Amino acid sequence: MAFLLEHLAQALIVVGIACLIIEVTVLGFATFVLFFLGLSLVISGGLMYAELLEQTWLTALWFNALVTTLLAIFLWKPLKRMQEVTDNKEVNSDFAELTFTLEKDLNTDSRIFHNYSGIAWQLKSKQPISAGTEVKVVKKEVGAFWVEPN
Repeated sequence: MAFLLEHLAQALIVVGIACLIIEVTVLGFATFVLFFLGLSLVISGGLMYAELLEQTWLTALWFNALVTTLLAIFLWKPLKRMQEVTDNKEVNSDFAELTFTLEKDLNTDSRIFHNYSGIAWQLKSKQPISAGTEVKVVKKEVGAFWVEPN
């Protein structure tokens, strides 16, 4: 215990970095509690190391309680907004370059399947396509290829 008290600033920084690592890697930045606490511990450890704060447990406790609360108040909404941003961009995959010839007529109501890589994929199209037409895969969904004439 005396060792920790002698090196309180370094201990706070190490525990703070550990909290940040756990928040990001294990929790995937889903909760911000460890983020705020870790940031507060690193800040207080840095200030104690620079001798701007007294190196006592009581100072560390009160300073971290205050800074954690302030960080939560000021950073909660911006971080929450950052989490809500999603990217709906289509992913171009191996299937996007796939071309083949239709064996049957395809329209919006048909249930035609194409075997590819050992899986029977249902073919879908926004427009009717006649048999014998070469088509390319433009989009894929679970169990379905969306095709259009090539």
